[in-house]
Amino acid sequence: MLFGEQKDGLHADNPLDFKEIYYSNIQLLFRISYRVVCDEEAAEDLVHDSLIKMSEKKMVFETMDDAKYWLIRVVKNNSLNYAKRKVRERKAYQKALYEDKRRQTTGEEDYLRKETQLQTVEALNKLPEKLKSILILREYAELNYKEIARVLGITEGNVKIRIFRAREQLAKILGEDNVYLS
Repeated sequence: MLFGEQKDGLHADNPLDFKEIYYSNIQLLFRISYRVVCDEEAAEDLVHDSLIKMSEKKMVFETMDDAKYWLIRVVKNNSLNYAKRKVRERKAYQKALYEDKRRQTTGEEDYLRKETQLQTVEALNKLPEKLKSILILREYAELNYKEIARVLGITEGNVKIRIFRAREQLAKILGEDNVYLS
């Protein structure tokens, strides 16, 4: 840079600027990531990936604060995504590991289950049509609230309210606190 020239921000692809951004923010970024993922190695990788991404995109920041806030947002999002992915992987592993839950049932259990299902169907048929249909879509068709809203042409909030009211009425009809439809 010549005398009198002004620097036009921090260029992430410039080795000197990258080094300045790196050393100014590395500890903060690591602490943020570590708080989310609770794994030192993963936090370190996520922070370095974010810094590499910044360099590869040839980001230009007017100030160090701009760089810091951009990196915080990227590290936070990457860490949250990593944590969610780990939860999904753990659930999939547990499901695969413990999937075989077959067991022998007694004739009495089969009879009671069948009887409960019949009572539930009878109670379900006593509900008003709009509450009955929404429970059938939720419990038997296993649609989520967004899908039910799309099918019925109503809002998700309205779906939640109707499901709550339907379950409440079903519980009154059956005379039980816990209503299980499946």
